Amino acid sequence: MTVLAQHPKVLESVRVPISMLRNPDTFGGKVDGDCLYGDLLVCDTRVVGMRDPAHANPIPRMVLPRLTECHVHLDKCHTVARMPAVGGDLFAAIEAQRADKELWTQEDIHQRASRGLEELIASGCGAARSHVDWSGASEILQPPIGWDVLTELACDYKNQIELQVSPLIGVDDLVEPEIAEKLARMIAAKSNVMGVFVFDQKDRRAGIHAAFLAAEEHNLALDFHVDEGLVDGLNGIGLIADIALETGFSGPVLCGHACSLMNLDGRDCDEMIDKIARSGIHVASLPATNLYLQGRTSGTPDRRGLTRLAELKAAGVSVAVGTDNVCDAFCPLGRHDPRQSMMLAVLAAHLDPSFGEFLPMITTNAQRAIGLEPLFVDGANFEDLVMFPAASTFELLADNCTPQPLITQVTGAFA
Repeated sequence: MTVLAQHPKVLESVRVPISMLRNPDTFGGKVDGDCLYGDLLVCDTRVVGMRDPAHANPIPRMVLPRLTECHVHLDKCHTVARMPAVGGDLFAAIEAQRADKELWTQEDIHQRASRGLEELIASGCGAARSHVDWSGASEILQPPIGWDVLTELACDYKNQIELQVSPLIGVDDLVEPEIAEKLARMIAAKSNVMGVFVFDQKDRRAGIHAAFLAAEEHNLALDFHVDEGLVDGLNGIGLIADIALETGFSGPVLCGHACSLMNLDGRDCDEMIDKIARSGIHVASLPATNLYLQGRTSGTPDRRGLTRLAELKAAGVSVAVGTDNVCDAFCPLGRHDPRQSMMLAVLAAHLDPSFGEFLPMITTNAQRAIGLEPLFVDGANFEDLVMFPAASTFELLADNCTPQPLITQVTGAFA
């Protein structure tokens, strides 16, 4: 039984997904599918448990921790309308976006990135990580204007959302350890994460190794765009897992995309996923962008640009789902909303109900993936929780319902 404080406040008719509770067996309430249902009990702004519902007529209320967006590109978002043409694979998108950069100014990036942040906040997000394109070669030690804009926005919005800013650096620009170390020192002055793009670069193992050493030295997390394709020969995630095991890296490592896992099956796939699990790295599936760019043919694609979500989850890998690109050359549609991304992952990866078990991919798993402590409903403070007008996890993902911070529901809502 939950030990309750004297005279707790009560919010009637609430559902909490069981996966969003640290200790569901002692939380109270009644089991309702993949949720617990009852009257939420709160003391001193903290959730202390749940009692059986006082009234028979349920109200569609679902309480969750604030959502976490583990992978977006706020420097690129909302540019598609001004592009003359969009379409093609990853490298066609890179070229189209590169041409658009002629229009990038501090004011332009600030306006678009602020719009993206407002969309994330409106979706119920409490934390997000955005990547920022970083020039290479001779300009590698010169931060782009997007870096300054987004790190300033992180400060401006700190009371509404925790924004982590990650530079996106080509792994071939990190091959020289002294360059990697200088970049890590520069990054650490304003952020806590180093982001690296790994595809088919010749010296990618040396660059990955240098990134690990530099990040360890400067106490940075690592975030890799890795194997974003379905062509043969992409082995970046395997190299990252090997080096994580070799170095014993202490910080979190997040690998986004990992589409090349779809090229493996049978024993090869099992062995790779086992190594990923042993390495402790996190994997983020980014369904919207990868479905749009990957597996292109002259007609309708017959391959899915995903990673092996079900197999990774079954092996105990911490798997998250991210939004990635919104209305740019890489994905011309969408909105900054983790629930939409989760819904798309369910459909594309055949993740069958009940859906409550997948909610950690946009909450607790996503928090761990970007180096945050996972937040559960039990014991949480009001300010860290959101309430959706949903009576089931089906409605939570299917409906475009607007969440409200739980702290705004206190007045007049408690008995």
